[in-house]
Amino acid sequence: MEIREAMEARHSVRAYLDKPIGLPLLQKLQEAAEECNRESGLKIRLVCNDPQAFSSFLAHYGKFSCVKNYFALIGEKSNDLSEKAGYYGERLVLYAQTLGLNTCWVAVSFAKGKTEKRLRLAQNEKLVCVIALGYGETQGVPHKSKTIKQVCRTKDFNALPEWFQSGVRAALLAPTAVNQQKFLFELVGERKVRARQRGGFCRGLDLGIVKYHFEQGAGKENFQWAD
Repeated sequence: MEIREAMEARHSVRAYLDKPIGLPLLQKLQEAAEECNRESGLKIRLVCNDPQAFSSFLAHYGKFSCVKNYFALIGEKSNDLSEKAGYYGERLVLYAQTLGLNTCWVAVSFAKGKTEKRLRLAQNEKLVCVIALGYGETQGVPHKSKTIKQVCRTKDFNALPEWFQSGVRAALLAPTAVNQQKFLFELVGERKVRARQRGGFCRGLDLGIVKYHFEQGAGKENFQWAD
């Protein structure tokens, strides 16, 4: 499965089978997390066989069940930590999908205090969120999406290059908090793109996620990010 196929196939899953992830896949996931950490400076951890993280009332209220594995998105405290966590976390989410696994971004509905204690964070570190991981009872369902025109800022939509439109289409497949899709893309000049969040929950996290999707759809060789 290619990344674009993974984007289209992947949907949030909250209920999982009581089926362990085999060692070969765990090794691949661990290697992928380590590669993300080397590139980003994050300290993402793959945690396995820890049902306590989803044993809280919030997890029950969020309809999570049988979650025993997750990525913990951790990094040193900084202004861009959430965006960076979203970008590299989504990279891991889509990679997991190519391996036949299911995922769900979880910012609130888990036992954060217990999880932080288990992870033994350093004083300058922060747990941004976790990503549930495993074999889902289902493959999830797609949600209603905005149109390309609703998330672009342009005077002439028809003049937008195909790579830009492809990037936005990919971004519209990205998961965002409560499916808000409060992002906006703007073509600046010929080869620069500005991405912004227009309020909403988890703004930094969502921005990182949609920027990763945009890059995969548009092709990183076709543009640069504008400030």
